Amino acid sequence: MNRTNPIGIFDSGIGGLTVVKRLTSFLPNENVIYFGDTARVPYGSKSNETVIEYSIQDAQFLSKKNIKLLIVACNTASSVAIDVLKEKFNLPVIGMIEPGAKLALEKTKNKRIGVIGTYATIGNSAYAKQLRTIDPATQVFEKACPLFVPLAEEGWTHHDATKLIAEEYLEEFKRHEIDTLILGCTHYPILADIIHEVMGDDVALIDSGTAASLVVENHLDGRGLKNSSNMLGTHHFFVSDVPKKFKEIAERFLGREIEHVERVDPDELV
Repeated sequence: MNRTNPIGIFDSGIGGLTVVKRLTSFLPNENVIYFGDTARVPYGSKSNETVIEYSIQDAQFLSKKNIKLLIVACNTASSVAIDVLKEKFNLPVIGMIEPGAKLALEKTKNKRIGVIGTYATIGNSAYAKQLRTIDPATQVFEKACPLFVPLAEEGWTHHDATKLIAEEYLEEFKRHEIDTLILGCTHYPILADIIHEVMGDDVALIDSGTAASLVVENHLDGRGLKNSSNMLGTHHFFVSDVPKKFKEIAERFLGREIEHVERVDPDELV
């Protein structure tokens, strides 16, 4: 393993781009290989067994690219597959749940924290368990917001329909008087402007991608694996379906041109 080896990131679709954006702002010299499983998105409505199976396949694909660290950008996969991945692969594996929970506890003042995520993440109480493990006095309010994923995938970041759905989903959090809201799916920061508009300035939005990127930076520093090159890192993108659509949304979200997105046949992952 050496400093120039790439960091591997996988997600069920485009949501992990929020992690890419945060990571490259902290570590611009790192090489990145991203895999979005766009043929099988979303993961959040699937069984734990299926999510674990897909996660192993995604990690296997990236591990063959000689990566030095694996980021599980999908919160659903982080909530059910992280331990399996750590056991199966001889790589540092960093998920979204623990970093996001720790950051939320740093930000909250009244210890009333909301969590939104997919059915799987909420159903497994992944964030609630982590938050209460760190601070048992924390009050946690959770809600699945499954429609946010297709809205993000469609690029409807400022659409009237998105705002109506956000108002419907988030109304109950206002009654709970939370002061911190964890965006418990990496797709959700794509809709952060509308979520912020609905929740107001008094509620801090927690992007687990930001928290995880800080953990990655500390990990690489501590092991002497931080890329010391003065050159900007290279970024390679792979998807299991519709590379053209992915490229369009990724360029709009990342604010830069992406030269190439390569399609991987889902049969090759099995």
